[in-house]
Amino acid sequence: METAEVVVVGAGLAGLVATYELTQAGRRVVVVEQENRNNLGAQAFWSLGGLFLVDTPEQRRMGIKDSYELAWADWLGSAGFDREREDVWPRQWAEAYLRFAATEKREYLHGLGLRFTPVVGWAERGAGEASGHGNSVPRFHLTWGTGPEVVRIFLEPVLEAEKLGLVRFEFRHRVDDLIVDEGAVVGVRGAMLEPTDLDRGKASSRAAVGDFELRSQAVIVTSGGIGGNHELVRKNWPVDRFGPPPETMISGVPAHVDGRMLEIAENAGGNIVNRDRMWHYTEGIVNWDPIWPDHAIRIIPGPSSMWLDATGTRLPPPNFPGFDTNASMKAILAGGADYSWFVLNQTIIEKEFALSGSEQNPDVTGKDLKLTLATRLARGAPGPVEAFKQHGVDFVVADNLRELVDGMNKIARGVEVDYDQVEREVTARDNQVGNKFGKDLQLMAVANARQYRGDRLTRVVKPHRLLDPAHGPLIAVRLNILTRKTLGGLETNLDSQVMRADGSAFPGLYAAGEVAGFGGGGMHGYNALEGTFLGGCIFSGRAAGRALARELR
Repeated sequence: METAEVVVVGAGLAGLVATYELTQAGRRVVVVEQENRNNLGAQAFWSLGGLFLVDTPEQRRMGIKDSYELAWADWLGSAGFDREREDVWPRQWAEAYLRFAATEKREYLHGLGLRFTPVVGWAERGAGEASGHGNSVPRFHLTWGTGPEVVRIFLEPVLEAEKLGLVRFEFRHRVDDLIVDEGAVVGVRGAMLEPTDLDRGKASSRAAVGDFELRSQAVIVTSGGIGGNHELVRKNWPVDRFGPPPETMISGVPAHVDGRMLEIAENAGGNIVNRDRMWHYTEGIVNWDPIWPDHAIRIIPGPSSMWLDATGTRLPPPNFPGFDTNASMKAILAGGADYSWFVLNQTIIEKEFALSGSEQNPDVTGKDLKLTLATRLARGAPGPVEAFKQHGVDFVVADNLRELVDGMNKIARGVEVDYDQVEREVTARDNQVGNKFGKDLQLMAVANARQYRGDRLTRVVKPHRLLDPAHGPLIAVRLNILTRKTLGGLETNLDSQVMRADGSAFPGLYAAGEVAGFGGGGMHGYNALEGTFLGGCIFSGRAAGRALARELR
């Protein structure tokens, strides 16, 4: 029987951070991962690499005034903590994370070599209420190098620790059980899966070729959430808040993000809280060049596209692109369909469409300044966006509104778009353009966005008539529900130690990252402020690694 000081289950970002912290203290770690070495970094590798930070030099250079107090007010307004029992630790985690984001987080990452692009993004702009959901100011700091760079700064020292014998990776090892002895977790057991050399993200075989067992002083579970398991997503779907679960979902995470370890940890005695809290996107598009099954990409939109339901009726405020994800989800599903439409034109797509994913942003991912300047400042849509426009099954391009609606109906799923309704909506919107005043709240929001220099220069077009031929052609995009993040999970204290249902700490068992709701079992509450997922993996993995580095015998 093999032994280790610590077993880390999962080689994603949270697992790498915990391993990094442990090895910095000289501890010996075995990392157990069901995929192969090509998947080190897991979902974080595919991410855009945005990080939520507060009151940074990047913000100040862009004229943004931010503070811990403002960020904490925004977080509380978004989280909506309202559960007396289940929100005890999540609220404490939220406060601790906000202090981290406002103080040492940037210095910690900067010291490891991470750098940011100069323009701070404004994500989740809110529900239109000062005390409600949303970021009052831009806080989305885009990593120079995107997700692979966030992974690299932790992976490289972990690989050095592997050479020194402090880390051993056990790839293609699937944990099926936590070993509990006298009330404490003392190891893991499971199946060895047949070897594979598949590329990162590809769905791999689950054929077992043997068994394994590892004993340790502690186990850290960092296995991710449930986004790749659509059956489990539907089982936990919050019908009361979102409406009925969508019949059609596309996946923003690989198939191995299946939630298995949540059930395994719960069966061993760990407590799961806030199962119904989740974060999925309403702007999902099918990937024309997929990496994993049902692979989807999210459009990260600027605020100018018109957002219509499946019939062609404009979604009510505050359902504007990039403002309130969960409110938009509810509004879309309330109409009885599981998709919606953006209607825009060439001018808007060129400046306002960004795509999630490191592979969709080769200029920033490759840290190529010349290519970045050419891509972001030149006329025309960025190459990856133009490729989706040309090849994506969700895109319709036309020279006039009648042809556009006809094209929309060719790819509609059971609901016809009403041309007369679309014409009324677009015409009414266009009639509000050309005057400094007006009653269209979306155009007011666009004007507000353009007060921010970063948006005006790189993200938000000057208001114009959608039907103006000078800005054509017209474009419609069918938007699908894209599964992504699990906001609830294993309840943990501030050391990332898993709690039991009776409120006591579970000896030997720790959890970090998405499997722990990014900390505490749900530090985001009901809503995320974006840029907080990678940061949550880092913060909770760091907490677990440092706690065990102190406490191990």
